Amino acid sequence: MSAIGALPARVKLVEVGARDGLQNEAVAVPTATKLALIAALADAGLRHIEATAFVSPKWVPQMADHDAVMRGVPRRPEVRYSALTPNLKGFEAALAAGAQEVAVFGAASEAFSQKNINCSIAESLRRFEDVMQAARTAGVPVRGYVSCVLGCPYQGAVEPAAVAEVAGTLYDMGCHEISLGDTIGVGTPLATQRMLGAVMRRVPVERLAGHFHDTYGQALANVLAALQSGVAVFDSSVAGLGGCPYAAGASGNVASEDLVYLLHGLGIETGVDLDALAQAGDDICAALGRPTRSRVAQALAGKRRNG
Repeated sequence: MSAIGALPARVKLVEVGARDGLQNEAVAVPTATKLALIAALADAGLRHIEATAFVSPKWVPQMADHDAVMRGVPRRPEVRYSALTPNLKGFEAALAAGAQEVAVFGAASEAFSQKNINCSIAESLRRFEDVMQAARTAGVPVRGYVSCVLGCPYQGAVEPAAVAEVAGTLYDMGCHEISLGDTIGVGTPLATQRMLGAVMRRVPVERLAGHFHDTYGQALANVLAALQSGVAVFDSSVAGLGGCPYAAGASGNVASEDLVYLLHGLGIETGVDLDALAQAGDDICAALGRPTRSRVAQALAGKRRNG
């Protein structure tokens, strides 16, 4: 890899802790706790917050209170709240509850698509056509997620061309932003740049976002590789909430605190107050009864203890 060169002056952060971070929690998290987390994240300066998912409680019990959460978020003109809406019913419910953006998702791995939603990649994308049409009519922006962009738990390696094809299709369908997810956290910086090189031939880099999991401790290195490739939007989860369901005990999403610390250290603006963000992470971890996975939050807590 080359030395650090020109980097974005500012990065957009998409906070996914309230949805992606909490959705696999075994014990139901009270709605009031979720809303307190979202409010604290907004107070810390996060301006793009994925609040919940309008999916069947049968499949994702933790998101059963999606309507109450979306209706209860603190409305501020500078903050956009989004929700995952895999079908038209979910979209209509999210819109009625006040979602300002919605998200759909596809996979770059045929094996992953078949195992998780029992259909091919092409079939899964066709299912979003009704959502895309309804969103256009309502003037609601749609974000597209692509999972398994750097590896699949079932088929192993995923070709960059396959990622580019799915990302390009979502972009062509009307998604304003495509989030590229290393779902199992196996990516490395070189693989990240090769994948991005392929995707950028189909989708403008200013429409791409990085969504890196830290299963193998590579998330921040992959963020830097993506920054060097021109990506200026990243997803993260406060306190590193959200495990990797395909690797028992492994960490999942990159911690927002760690990402902000890296970006600030590179002289990149985020608009986020790191201390306030760490406090939000500490509070939700206390509510969940577990320690934070953020190394930065741990260091800040130790610094406070030692005066």
